[in-house]
Amino acid sequence: MRIALVTETYPPEVNGVAMTLSRLVGGLRARGHEVQVVRPRQRAEAGPGDDLLVPGMAIPFYSSLRLGLPALHRLEASWRRSRPQLVHVATEGPLGLASLAVAGRLGLPVTSSFHTNFHAYGGHYGVAALRDATLAYLCWFHNATRRTLVPTRQMVAELAAEGFRGLGVMSRGVDAALFDPAKRSEALRASWGAGPDDPVVLYVGRIAAEKNLGLAVAAFLRLREREPRARFVLVGDGPEREPLARAHPEFHYAGMLRGAELAAHYASGDLFLFASVTETFGNVVTEALASGLVAVAYDYAATREHLREGVDGFKAAFDVPEAFHAAAERALGARARWPEIRAAARATALGITWDAVVSRFEADLLEAAGRG
Repeated sequence: MRIALVTETYPPEVNGVAMTLSRLVGGLRARGHEVQVVRPRQRAEAGPGDDLLVPGMAIPFYSSLRLGLPALHRLEASWRRSRPQLVHVATEGPLGLASLAVAGRLGLPVTSSFHTNFHAYGGHYGVAALRDATLAYLCWFHNATRRTLVPTRQMVAELAAEGFRGLGVMSRGVDAALFDPAKRSEALRASWGAGPDDPVVLYVGRIAAEKNLGLAVAAFLRLREREPRARFVLVGDGPEREPLARAHPEFHYAGMLRGAELAAHYASGDLFLFASVTETFGNVVTEALASGLVAVAYDYAATREHLREGVDGFKAAFDVPEAFHAAAERALGARARWPEIRAAARATALGITWDAVVSRFEADLLEAAGRG
């Protein structure tokens, strides 16, 4: 098939949605499909290559990410010239909305995927009153498509209760060849001030309010009372990095990392703390499992799908801070069992393959286009 995939985030941007979409596009192309990626032009990009690049603007609070501007005429001209058999819209911003309109005008089948709980972000930025309006818009947007794919069965139930229709599951895989305990580096640990037996606590993700990072920091500080030589390493960037660095200059801030460097940071940690309550999936959780970390996270999204309490990690009742603290303390208390837990985490990740995810995605698109 010729497929147009519309997204407002894509590599080299670093986030779970961009990474997921890149994997899906690569997998579809490997299966012989022609995929046109429609996305905002990113900084310093000289030419479009195989993608249709449109103008963009910086997202408030995230100057490193861009919203795609509508570009209605460019979309229509491109799709009239080379008509896709299906349009898949992965983001609900101005570019996604324009794609929905143009596809409707041209009679093209449209599917969508739900990657980000935007309606849950408002409370973290002082605009909680927008939650209902945002959710109503998202529901209208996705119900205008033939099928909406979401990361977990739990999310299917939650969105169905809000009035979303045509829901299906498209999970997430993990690159267990890249994220591997064998990438552990004692030299890297030493650069953090950690000896071979000192516990290193890791956080990977945006350093931003919606990631509930304050709770992860508080949990680490409690753990450090029991293990004074514990180190906290944060991988990522965002609006809260500078305030956090001023408050805790003793933490190590690695910044935004990719590829082998990111994998080495994962594998060189011991305990993974992830307190976010706004994930649709949480790719970092499965990356931590693949890297052989002892993960602590709330019991929803990827954690509910893949983590078994006390076997390959530790989980807490959703959005209960004291439960999260207790889970972190259970994890530290199980330190004698860390080798066993790390091995189990790695084994879990080996069963979460991108090939199976792409195959399911392909089947859903073929069905929506009337070719399944």
